[in-house]
Amino acid sequence: MLKINIEREMLTSEGTTTLKVDTQIGEKELLCLFGHSGSGKTTLMRMLAGLNKPDRGYIEFNGQVWFDSGKKINLPPQQRNTGYMFQDYALFPNMTIRKNIEFAQKEKNSREVKELLTLFGLKTLQKQYPQKLSGGQKQRVALARALASKPKLLLLDEPLSALDFEMRLTLQEEIIKAHEMLNSITLLVSHDIKEVEKLATSVILLKNGEITGQGNPNEMMKKIHISY
Repeated sequence: MLKINIEREMLTSEGTTTLKVDTQIGEKELLCLFGHSGSGKTTLMRMLAGLNKPDRGYIEFNGQVWFDSGKKINLPPQQRNTGYMFQDYALFPNMTIRKNIEFAQKEKNSREVKELLTLFGLKTLQKQYPQKLSGGQKQRVALARALASKPKLLLLDEPLSALDFEMRLTLQEEIIKAHEMLNSITLLVSHDIKEVEKLATSVILLKNGEITGQGNPNEMMKKIHISY
């Protein structure tokens, strides 16, 4: 169970606003965050990962307090069992593709690295460096690296946006398999309504920093067509 009750001031293209999120996310949920640019999706993901600090509130995961402004608790990223795929990939330029994936492992396991390389079609590229890859290839490496740490909370910020249609369909299936394999909570940012309908078990709608809806994909997609 992930419990979130936080506030953080954000600077958007339309001025300053406050992100306010008060919700609970159940075990094994694959939850999609949906909303316009500047609504707070990435900011929320970064706060969960410990990369940004809320102004106030608390974050609790499976009974462990990750952040509590009142008690001055703020666990660093390495003490939160999260895997984060960044929107800009954030690959290490001085490491090969294989080394990028190995770096994320808590316990080194070459067999699991080989499985990830195979799963994402990266075996022939494993000795290459990120600057030699296309956007879609970088995206696949970033997704493989996010899974390598076997996180209990998987954070995917638009993980498939740079892929062609066929690879996108393939990796949608792999995200579902990975989510089930990890037995984790997965938070996914996506602007693709069909992708949300296929992947998500639940959806949170964010608008101007506030939750305007939370529920099953079918109900939320109807609301999107009306108000977004």
